[in-house]
Amino acid sequence: MSEEISGWIERVTYHNPENGFTVLKVKVKGHGDLVTLVGTATSVSTGERVEASGRWVVDREHGQQFKAERLKTSHPASAAGIQKYLASGAIRSIGPKLAERIVGIYKERTLEVFEKTPDFLLHVRGIGSEKLRRIRQSWDEQREVRKIMLFLSEHGIGSGRAVRIYRTYGQEAIAKIEANPYQLADDIRGIGFKTADQLAAKMGIARNSPHRARAAVRYTLQQLSAEGHCGYPEPETVERTARLLEIDRGIVGEAVEHGVGEGLVIREAIDGQPWLYLAALHRAEIGLAQSVRRIAAGPHPLPRIDIEKAIGWVERKLAITLAEGQREAIRQACRRKFLVITGGPGVGKTTLVRSILEICTAKKLKCVLAAPTGRAAKRLAETSGRTAKTIHRLLEFDPAEAEFKRSQGNPLKGDLFVLDETSMVDVVLGHQLLRAVPSEAAVVFVGDVDQLPSVGPGCVLGDLIASGAVPVVRLTEVFRQASESRIITAAYAINHGRMPDLKTHEGLSDFYFIESQEPDAIQTLIVRLVKERIPGRFGFDPKTDIQVLAPMNRSQLGARNLNLVLQEALNPSTGGPEVERFGWTFRIGDRVIQTENDYQRDVFNGDLGIVEEINRIEQEMIVRFEGRAVKYDFADLDELSLAYVLSIHKSQGSEFPCVVIPVHTQHYVMLQRNLLYTAATRGKKLVILVGTPKALGIAISRADTRRRYTALRQRLGQRAE
Repeated sequence: MSEEISGWIERVTYHNPENGFTVLKVKVKGHGDLVTLVGTATSVSTGERVEASGRWVVDREHGQQFKAERLKTSHPASAAGIQKYLASGAIRSIGPKLAERIVGIYKERTLEVFEKTPDFLLHVRGIGSEKLRRIRQSWDEQREVRKIMLFLSEHGIGSGRAVRIYRTYGQEAIAKIEANPYQLADDIRGIGFKTADQLAAKMGIARNSPHRARAAVRYTLQQLSAEGHCGYPEPETVERTARLLEIDRGIVGEAVEHGVGEGLVIREAIDGQPWLYLAALHRAEIGLAQSVRRIAAGPHPLPRIDIEKAIGWVERKLAITLAEGQREAIRQACRRKFLVITGGPGVGKTTLVRSILEICTAKKLKCVLAAPTGRAAKRLAETSGRTAKTIHRLLEFDPAEAEFKRSQGNPLKGDLFVLDETSMVDVVLGHQLLRAVPSEAAVVFVGDVDQLPSVGPGCVLGDLIASGAVPVVRLTEVFRQASESRIITAAYAINHGRMPDLKTHEGLSDFYFIESQEPDAIQTLIVRLVKERIPGRFGFDPKTDIQVLAPMNRSQLGARNLNLVLQEALNPSTGGPEVERFGWTFRIGDRVIQTENDYQRDVFNGDLGIVEEINRIEQEMIVRFEGRAVKYDFADLDELSLAYVLSIHKSQGSEFPCVVIPVHTQHYVMLQRNLLYTAATRGKKLVILVGTPKALGIAISRADTRRRYTALRQRLGQRAE
């Protein structure tokens, strides 16, 4: 039989804004001890009044609890309750001391003052005009966000993104959602088509609604781009969308025609078959091909020189002896305006790039160096002795206009552009960079074509090489010093489909395979390796030098679970400030990775940082990236993940002193040669594989044969057989 209780929230033990699940400690009249109340609520704060109906249960682990079937919170009415509420951090910029001063003056009328006469707060010591502005903004936001949360909750949708919805749509939020819930999937990061579709169904929008079909076509093309495709054959796109929606293909066909008519979707015949593209990807693919052809044409900016003399001069200057492949690359770089240099580890790409830069600089050419990620740019700067920037920073993003300042209308200044780690560059980023390169300049792309292709759509480096449109130098000679590294010999064995030497040799090595069969044992072993064995034997710092790389995110040995396990081992909770958002608990000292390009904050997907400060009063967290402090509102923490463990895809373009790689049949779907090769080549001084020989054998034997649908090769002209 259902009972009703009411009281005041003394402590919020747990609250998940995604699904509303909450555990509260509540002071209930007639109960001496605090009552544990479990239920779901859109938002909860200490000090609020709570009314609940449900039943008493006895949990085996936690004892007696009140399990609420219905739970409603409201602002507290008593001065003591209001003070607790404000002190809990419910309103940004108000901490316990300021809450006490405010309630000391306005007593039970405090919340009425917030709502009707907020300027009265200026009479409180410690509140000036700027703090009042922040308090008012937070109060208004909280009020509107509660409305949005309630609206979403009533329709069975998690309210974790309510703050972002409010900041995007303002007070029109609910009206805009009611007009077209599918707009959420386009406008709000973190809300996908499936969530919007669930909301639309609850709002009574018909399954065969044109709005639904149009949104689903765009969603399908976005999903395909996330899988690496630029365009996709139209019949398969329609079939996939119809399966997703469980509606007739004819309705999807009409939605495609609408998208084509509106210019949101582009239809083009590729090899005699109709393909569909999202408009932005179609523009990028065509623009990239045009830029390559434009730059490759015309005279080289380098004046006529005796190249053989220049090669001898640079060998003497750098005290090196170049291999014949490197010499040929220098000849090509001095004659051809667009050159691709590819090769694996230890073949001298770094020395070659430095030699080309020395020759061009001696002839007064302005050389510009760039890489896709901050870590790759930093490494390029260190190895070349010159300034290097990320592509995003080179192109100078303008937050006011939401676009790059540098483009064909305002090109970059430079004579030679060198781009490292080109395997990471997708079609969109490649287009944005090359359209900003002046026609008179020369370009050198450097990268390892055997690594994983870019996370984003396209296969730019592979297509450039296969097209025959630009000269390619493939370096194959591994230098003696590099060939003595077991990391490099193992990487080449993997890349050629052979099992590397797994035997343990005498003395310290730089490559180990530790056999372990069961996931539990592998997990325990990884913790011991990172926390004790590697630091003890090799002196690496577990928090800064050792990086665990997992083939996938899911499963016990996936990046997500191992992150939680290693966080507990390396940075356990000590009672200090921490913040729980979007499935992660962040603590001071945690390693984190940025998972989105955030142009406003000037941090980009793949940037690694350390949590430096958590301010619960201002509801902000500060992360230090490469010496730069970046501030995050708690509502934006879905841009960050823990980074004790990275997926191998996320590690592209990076080098770490030591990497540890779990390899198990749990990862079966992702076990591929280029994935393992990429992971092994991330380790600079030490690589340790932990797992089963069977899983290792599967990965080495499976070449990635999945085709990425992109027409860049055709657009560049000559088609490879």
